[in-house]
Amino acid sequence: MNPNAEFDLIVYGATGYTGRLVAEYLGQRYGVGGEVSWAMAGRSQAKLEQVRDELGLPAETPLVVADADDPASLEAMVRRAKAVVTTVGPYQLYGEPLVAACVAAGADCLDLCGEPNWMAEIVRRYDAPAKASGARIVHSCGFDSIPFELGVFFAEETAKAKLGAYVPRVKGRLRAMQGGLSGGTAASGAATMAAIQKDPSLMALMMNPFALTPGFQGPPQPPGNAVEHDEDLGAEVGPFMMAAINTKNVHRSNALMGHPWGTDFAYDEMAVVMPGAPAAFDMGAGAPKPGEGPSKAEREAGFFDVVFVGVAPDGRKVKVSVKGDRDPGYGSTSKMLAEAAICLVRDAKAAPGGVWTPGAAMGSKLIERLEANAGLTFAVEG
Repeated sequence: MNPNAEFDLIVYGATGYTGRLVAEYLGQRYGVGGEVSWAMAGRSQAKLEQVRDELGLPAETPLVVADADDPASLEAMVRRAKAVVTTVGPYQLYGEPLVAACVAAGADCLDLCGEPNWMAEIVRRYDAPAKASGARIVHSCGFDSIPFELGVFFAEETAKAKLGAYVPRVKGRLRAMQGGLSGGTAASGAATMAAIQKDPSLMALMMNPFALTPGFQGPPQPPGNAVEHDEDLGAEVGPFMMAAINTKNVHRSNALMGHPWGTDFAYDEMAVVMPGAPAAFDMGAGAPKPGEGPSKAEREAGFFDVVFVGVAPDGRKVKVSVKGDRDPGYGSTSKMLAEAAICLVRDAKAAPGGVWTPGAAMGSKLIERLEANAGLTFAVEG
C-alpha cells in the first residue's frame, strides 16, 4: 500500500453495472471528500461524468480516466490510490495489466474474481513481486467468496471458543437465496470454459481444491457432486456451482495463515435442494449480459443465507450462519467489495504484500466492518 497516495481507493470500472453500484454505495455511505477519500475511474471522461450525474453524486467527485489497453494510464491511476477496486472483468481477459501496475507501484488491488485459472497464474507470477513491493492483491471480494471464506473462518473461531480447538472438518451449505448471479459472473464462466477448450490441462486445475495452494496438496475432499441427505440440516442437499471457486479460496486461506485448521482440513460446499434452484444458477440464456442486471427493487428484495457446520474429531459440532440483505450477485457484492477495500487500507495495514484472500488478510476486522456497514450478519446457531 502506498501510504502517501491521494485517495484511499479508486473504483476502476465505475461506469459498468457493478462498478456503478460500488460508487453509489460509497457516495451514500461515506459521501465525497469525507472520511473515506475515493474516486471513480473508467475509460471515458464523458461516461464518468454521465454516471456521476445519474447517481446524484456531487460535481466535485474525483474522476480518473484509465484504460486497460493503455499501461501508462493505469500506472498513473494506481500511483494516486492506496487501493484500486476493479470490477473490470473477465479478469483473465482484462485484469493482468492492472495487477502488474499495482504490484510495480506497491498499491493494493481488490477484485471480484471467480476465475481459478487466472488466480493461480497471478499467484504464480505476482506473489513474490507483490511481497517485495508491499502491494496486497486480494481476489474474490464479492459473493464469491467472502460469505463462504469468512464463514469458514467464523465457524473455526467459534469452534475454538466453544470447543477449545479448531476443527478439521467444516461443511458449507447454501440454505436459501433470492437473486441470480451477475452478468460478469456469467462472462467469467464463459471465458474460463473457452480457456479450458484451448488448454485442456486447465481442467485438472479447476477440479483440484488445492489449485491455489502451490506446494501444498491436502487430503482428498468430499466430492459434493450428488444429491444426499444432510442430517445436520434435515434436508436434501445437492451440487453448488460456486463450490469450485469457494473451496479453493478456503484452502488458500488456511495455507496463508499457516494451516491453523490443520493440514488434513476438509471442506465441501453444497446447496439445499430448493424448487427452482437450477434457474437461480443458470449461466446460459437466463444470465444477464455484462453491464446489465436486476432493478433496484429486485436487488433489494434479494438475500442469501449460508450455514456452516464445524465437526470436531470427537463428534462435537458448532453451527454458524452468514446472511446478506441484498441479492448476492450485485447488491451485496458491491457493498462487500467496497468495505473490503476500506478495511484493507484502514484496519489491516499490518498485512504484508502478497496475493491474499480477504479472510486471511483481514479476518475478524472484515467481519466487523461487513456487519456494521454492508448488511451481513454472522451468527452462532449452535
